[in-house]
Amino acid sequence: MVTIDCQGKQFNEIEGIVFDKDGTLADSEQFLRELGQKRARLLDAKIPGVGDPLLMAFGIEQDDLNPVGLMAVGSRYENEIAAAAYVAETGRGWLESIAIAQAAFTEADAHFTSDAKTSPLFSGCLEQLQRLSEVGLKLAILSADTQASVEAFIDRHELSPYFQFAQGVTPEGLQKPDPRLYLRTCEQLQIEPRKTLMVGDAPGDIQMAKQAGCGGAIGICWENAAASDLKEADCTIGQLDELKIS
Repeated sequence: MVTIDCQGKQFNEIEGIVFDKDGTLADSEQFLRELGQKRARLLDAKIPGVGDPLLMAFGIEQDDLNPVGLMAVGSRYENEIAAAAYVAETGRGWLESIAIAQAAFTEADAHFTSDAKTSPLFSGCLEQLQRLSEVGLKLAILSADTQASVEAFIDRHELSPYFQFAQGVTPEGLQKPDPRLYLRTCEQLQIEPRKTLMVGDAPGDIQMAKQAGCGGAIGICWENAAASDLKEADCTIGQLDELKIS
């Protein structure tokens, strides 16, 4: 068991830490913004007029990505449903609308296949993951991204030595912030929720972990540690190495 110090708060008897991926470990803002823009352009080419409303729905405005917007915190499935809803507003049937949205999303994915277009680790993340692992903490990723994308992220950055479990979401499965996702992750780690910490950049991460009975929920915002949307967190950090092992 480990004690973690964070901004004057102590979290005792911690055995594991659960991390969100995008915006927490992965510097994904540019990638998510460009992916959302590509999806909107493809859909607008098929159905003129839906592009701008979709960008707004995705939480994208010019070069800004809303940190609590749909692209930033929603799963792929939730984004597809939102896109399909805008398509359906043009008078198309629901099943056709879903098919059109899914086709555009798949085409957009094909555009972002090279490593140069994927999200890098935030500076210092790898070193901190190594430190946390070395003291015996079990680590997990719990992301709103697809399982395949989570696994690709781990492989790309050679993180498998540090993570005992990694979980994405599926259309037919649970979605964040359902606390059952967190409880299942704890089961996989074989740790009681009260002996785990959650580290995430979205209110849903904090809500999910607290409802599951975590030992602490830590918000992370790499540009602004005082981000107002993370006020429900037990503490908020600006970089991962602010978690101190004692």
